[in-house]
Amino acid sequence: MNAVGSALSLPALFSYGLFGLPLAMLALPIYIYVAPFYAQRSSLDLAQIGAVLLAARIAAAFIDPALGAWMARGGRSYAVYVGASLPLLLLGFGALFHPPAMRETATLAWFLAALLLVYTAYGLAGIAHQSWGAALSQLRAQRARVTAVREGCGLFGVILAAGLTSVFGYDGLSLAFAVCLLAAGALLLARAPRPALRSDGEAVSRTGTGWKLPFRQRAFRWLFAVLLVNGVAAAIPATLFLFFAGDYLRLGHYAGPFLIVYFCAAAASMPVWVALARRFGEARAWGGAMLLAATVFVWAYGLSAGAAWGFAAICLLSGLALGADLALPPALLAGLIGAAGHAGRHEAAYFGWWNWGVQMSLALAAGIALPLLAWLGYVPGSGGGGLPALAAAYALLPCALKLLAALLLWRAPLQHIYSEPREYRPCT
Repeated sequence: MNAVGSALSLPALFSYGLFGLPLAMLALPIYIYVAPFYAQRSSLDLAQIGAVLLAARIAAAFIDPALGAWMARGGRSYAVYVGASLPLLLLGFGALFHPPAMRETATLAWFLAALLLVYTAYGLAGIAHQSWGAALSQLRAQRARVTAVREGCGLFGVILAAGLTSVFGYDGLSLAFAVCLLAAGALLLARAPRPALRSDGEAVSRTGTGWKLPFRQRAFRWLFAVLLVNGVAAAIPATLFLFFAGDYLRLGHYAGPFLIVYFCAAAASMPVWVALARRFGEARAWGGAMLLAATVFVWAYGLSAGAAWGFAAICLLSGLALGADLALPPALLAGLIGAAGHAGRHEAAYFGWWNWGVQMSLALAAGIALPLLAWLGYVPGSGGGGLPALAAAYALLPCALKLLAALLLWRAPLQHIYSEPREYRPCT
């Protein structure tokens, strides 16, 4: 074979990418709604809920690499794993948000079991879907288009889930999630282009060493470091957003509109980042987005209480940079996989670790920012002397980490990713 594939049509891209919508509809409740849901509708206190969430998050961080290595060794089509995940996702979501009436100990066990089921099903579906997209094309002009469509659908899923929950509650969200999951899953399995799987001598060893494969690549080690630093930089403002909007800006009632502006700007910016990636490469475009984010977001430190329009402008401009954070890193990873000669066979091993990095970024952000603020005297809901520390942690610390991530990306040995592969036909 001497072709690397032709341009994917928009119908083909949306047949593949629309599955990101229900996955995002599941992710938002897990990260935002599940704690208040169990606090209000069960006998569990916040300490118990927090302990369960921490235990499940730690378990999920190890589930994803194990799933990725298992899928890479299996040699099956990614469609098989997506199909297997559908009933697990439905069962897990239903169990998590529709628990039966039980005693405290049983509720605690149910909560933990439901979370573990959801995390496992979400990991299975997410790794398979991301790997599927990475295997569709190794053309530089196509990689960012694939990820931009998928992540754009995911952003719409986040907005849809937030709106449905506020209007129709958890029953309405559950019904909409089930319909969207089954419809998008059927479209993906029936109409999306299938990546060809390789079964050559490069197969991952079945002796259990497949999980090590990505870290044997020097470029992946660098890119993974960038992912962690940039992920923490993005997760710190997400962790502190409600505190900053409510306690510092005194604009907690505008939190929803601020988030809508942020995510809509990210979705609108994706075609621009795809074009920039095609012109300059994913790494340069992503590095530019990091510099843009730091340049814009640092101004949040100088805002005063009631500065609604100023913060809205920061949400708009930093949302534009978020589009690059969502669309370009997976495309860059797809190019790295192709340059390593692992396209069409080992994507799941890479994306298993990639998702582990995302999980750890979220955990590190909470583990760094919240104890630091407590040490500096910030108390949620108060207007005391801890507010300057809140502003610094929210605005200055992420900007410093963004600049560090941009420096690491600039130094990373990724130049070979931009040569087009010659011996891989991506899809049938």
